[in-house]
Amino acid sequence: MLSSERKKEIIDTHKRHDGDTGSPEVQVALLTERINYLTEHLREHPKDNHSRRGLLKMVGQRRGLLNYLMKKDIERYREIVAKLGIRK
Repeated sequence: MLSSERKKEIIDTHKRHDGDTGSPEVQVALLTERINYLTEHLREHPKDNHSRRGLLKMVGQRRGLLNYLMKKDIERYREIVAKLGIRK
């Protein structure tokens, strides 16, 4: 799963200012990390439907955050999508 060191690393990389832990960019980056982990897990365990449901919920949550960011500030949206390699 996501270790506290890795989480802190991601937050430091994507934060907008000191003390920022909840901006959409940070949330999207953390969700992307968890989504990538679960995707790999499901490749090894294709019948794990409980984890698949959690993955789909996370993907939907990330999509919602990205839609919000797109409406709020298109440049920030483009920057985070390019940085994380998320396609749309």
